[in-house]
Amino acid sequence: MDTGPALVSILRQGSYLIASIHTALDDSQMVRFQHDLIDQIGIHRSGGVIIDLAALDVLDSFGSRTLRNIGEMARLRGAVTVLVGIQPDVAFAMVELGLHTSAAHTALDLEEGLAYLDRLRRKPGGAALRNHQPPR
Repeated sequence: MDTGPALVSILRQGSYLIASIHTALDDSQMVRFQHDLIDQIGIHRSGGVIIDLAALDVLDSFGSRTLRNIGEMARLRGAVTVLVGIQPDVAFAMVELGLHTSAAHTALDLEEGLAYLDRLRRKPGGAALRNHQPPR
């Protein structure tokens, strides 16, 4: 039985996970994605997670809150979360609605997200990626 195209793909890239959301997700799909991603962090012992939102042209308050929760859960599991590919209209709407993703970092695109995680890994003094705290 074909369930159609995947709505989210989670791929492993070294010690990182890259999750690409391919289309808008309803609330139950967002919760499923959250559980799957947090499980994958433990399975692969990932130190960093990139969530690519480039395909989304809208993000509601539940989706924004879920991404914030993913960032916090990932941090508690030892991983840094970076959101990439936020479209200008989505960023504008999030700010206008007072929505934030304080537990996750942001970068323009996947390349910059990977570079950010790599910079954290190479910090002088042996600072581990797993111990990095987002600014509050």
